[in-house]
Amino acid sequence: MADSWTVQRTGPGDAARTQAREQLLEAARELYGVNGYRETAEHDVCAAAGVPVEVLRQEYGSREGLLIALHNRVTTTGLRAMERALLIEGIDTCSIADRVRLLFDAYVEAVTTDPREARVTFVEVLGVSAVVDEHCKLWRALWTEFLTGEAERAVERGEAEDRDHRVDVMVMVGAVHELMAHHTRRSRRARPGEVSGELTELALTMLGSQRSGEG
Repeated sequence: MADSWTVQRTGPGDAARTQAREQLLEAARELYGVNGYRETAEHDVCAAAGVPVEVLRQEYGSREGLLIALHNRVTTTGLRAMERALLIEGIDTCSIADRVRLLFDAYVEAVTTDPREARVTFVEVLGVSAVVDEHCKLWRALWTEFLTGEAERAVERGEAEDRDHRVDVMVMVGAVHELMAHHTRRSRRARPGEVSGELTELALTMLGSQRSGEG
């Protein structure tokens, strides 16, 4: 393993580091997402990635740091998918029900395409450590800001109750993650449309908004 790493290091240093980071992330996705984070030792990840333990520690600090990096990558993918949905032609004239559904469709599809990534993102990060909990807390705060903006837009258009929805959104963000974790743990994998439908109903209920087709 060390010999193969020496060969890889003969190229440009930045390229070799990027390659090593990607190999570690791929190994973590497979091992954390199939066997579980707690069942995967540091040397297991490094062996699967084909790099020495020292490289993992240099690039991510620890297997916990690698878990955070993988979670961050998947969650960022979900956020970017929702941002792209906001650019769809005609979305500004959509009802709040249709708009929320489009956003959740994009998010769920992005974060559940690979079941290993879904398990890491919604199950394996739970209860690991205070550091991981703080990382997830920062992401929940970001989601709260993002979705509060959507709630305020709905209020301005008269599609949601005229009140401060920040607390509702904070509760909703937590409920979204609980629901995603529930579906991830199930032996029968729910279709993305089923999950996003549940999330849409939850969001509209908390906003005091009417559903699609109701007038």
